[in-house]
Amino acid sequence: MHVFKSAVWCCAAVSLAACGAAEESPESEVLAQRAAALVTGTTQGCTFTLSSVSVPGAMPPRWDIVVTRAASGTCAHAAGSVTLGTSYDPPYLALLANSYSVATAFSYKPTPSGSSMKRCQVNHVDPATLGRVRTDYLGVMYGTAHLHTCALDQTDGGATLVAYGTKDGPLPGEVGNRGNYVATYYDFFTSTTPPVYYTY
Repeated sequence: MHVFKSAVWCCAAVSLAACGAAEESPESEVLAQRAAALVTGTTQGCTFTLSSVSVPGAMPPRWDIVVTRAASGTCAHAAGSVTLGTSYDPPYLALLANSYSVATAFSYKPTPSGSSMKRCQVNHVDPATLGRVRTDYLGVMYGTAHLHTCALDQTDGGATLVAYGTKDGPLPGEVGNRGNYVATYYDFFTSTTPPVYYTY
């Protein structure tokens, strides 16, 4: 799973710091954060990127979540983009592209209210039209706590999509009720079967 790759990278980063590697400048850290906000994948010869865009002049601040298809010699479709949602808190982003299609996930705060809790939206995006084939929402029961992050991974050669992250409360029908969750979507790209939850 990607989470394990991330863990390896974090360990490597810590080791470098321990060995006396120079700390990044504030400017480099800002650039790294911006780069981390862009999640990219390729399918059917087309490259897709998920990003968050701060809405200029918006008060209170809000971010649009946009999926973009790049034009290239290997892509049968022109460049294009579509806004998948809006958040009143900086979103956590994830994109996964495989032989089936494109999946995106992002956390979002639906309103600026202090009582508004962060949730996650998981989408199946059509590579040709950029339209949403399927949209699913993950959130703590009754909107009583935050769901902070939603990363993506796959099993069964990509047929099964896995969303995972951290949360503060119980998800509907979950097994467990701990701070980390896994939502498994069997046949995500070819069905509307709801996810099976596990927490640890």
